[in-house]
Amino acid sequence: MKVYIETYGCALNRADSALMRKLLVSAGHTIVDSIHEADAIIINTCTVRSDTEGRILRRLSEIRRLVKGRKIVIAGCMVSAQPYTIKSVIPEASLISPQNITRIVDVLESPITVHLITGDRDVSYLSGSVSDAIAAIPIAEGCIGDCSFCIVKIARRKLKSYNPKLIVNAVEEAIKQGAKEIELTAQDTASYGLDLGDTRLPDLVNAILENVRGEYMIRIGMANPDTINDILDGVIEVLKHPNVFKFLHIPLQSADDNVLKIMKRKYTYDEFKSIVLEVRRKIPGVTIATDIIVGHPGEDEEAFQRTVEAVKELKFDRVHLAQYTIRPRTEAAAMPQVPDPIKKRRSSILAKVIEGICLTINKEYAGAYAKCLITQRGFRGHLIGRTVNYRPVVIKINGKPLTDLRYLGKSVIVRIDEVTFYDLRGELQEIV
Repeated sequence: MKVYIETYGCALNRADSALMRKLLVSAGHTIVDSIHEADAIIINTCTVRSDTEGRILRRLSEIRRLVKGRKIVIAGCMVSAQPYTIKSVIPEASLISPQNITRIVDVLESPITVHLITGDRDVSYLSGSVSDAIAAIPIAEGCIGDCSFCIVKIARRKLKSYNPKLIVNAVEEAIKQGAKEIELTAQDTASYGLDLGDTRLPDLVNAILENVRGEYMIRIGMANPDTINDILDGVIEVLKHPNVFKFLHIPLQSADDNVLKIMKRKYTYDEFKSIVLEVRRKIPGVTIATDIIVGHPGEDEEAFQRTVEAVKELKFDRVHLAQYTIRPRTEAAAMPQVPDPIKKRRSSILAKVIEGICLTINKEYAGAYAKCLITQRGFRGHLIGRTVNYRPVVIKINGKPLTDLRYLGKSVIVRIDEVTFYDLRGELQEIV
């Protein structure tokens, strides 16, 4: 059977699609790049935000019209969190949740419509997703949090960590496929191993470094403040390793302690701040990225200003800013809501602050020479490199963005001659 797979959402979803491709090919099926060539269509969904959900539902309606009579399977987080929403749009589709993804062959080959929604993830299967020179390797499913705004906890459910030997094997396989950047991904990488008892995130990173040969860099994915705190010394030590990017993504969400309490986040702003300052003290030049939600229920003007002041105080290198959106089946959905115009205004105010800070930080790199690992294609096919502290650099030759794919995976020296608030841009000097 010819199968087309379309994927939305995060690195975990991309890895799930990679696992489905692997299982389907092993069962004798063929993966195709065009929906028009396919006998069966798999849509791997995301439910983290309402705008993404709306786009997916519109796409499902379009697919239903395009592929009448062909097998349709809906996978991903919307299946776990909102199966009835999907069925209202495309009732003839089979459904398979992330917990059941290893049974994709059975679902695809079944002559009847199948709904596999409940159950636990089989963590004996693991496959990374390689794109350009980047491999996303899942290290765990689910989390131990209970955030009031989060629907992903409903979709991905309780924490289940992968065996470190499986992860090491997946990294080895990704490097054989040409990966140079290994992204360790999970809903919360710092919670890795809490269900295993004898292995935590620093142990896992060290196991990879000790057992996997080759030229590669590891990037540690998002880690929550409450779970990273008791392993912070170990995380700092692995971040010092030359094969690990000096980069930490640690979500703040809000700098107001009352809002954090409403969100059911398990830390205060001062506790968050102490983590950031400790990491910066011990790893000079480290890049700190964070997430912030504006307009969450309970956020008044005073609370919002605390977040603005926190951004100015901590001067994050990268901020993923989002306006709060209602997600079904979450506690925050039932709370009194901040009006949309206020959310938009706060988002605009904070975005300008963030852009100013990030531009100021990036200007410090102007004129400098930097070593970059070229790992991906960016906008319009322009090649992007990453510095040792994971800053994105648009690579140029003779003043024009580099697009030659033969440079993917190469380490180069560039001279930074242009900066924006988002990235650096540099002229290639030599390949190293």
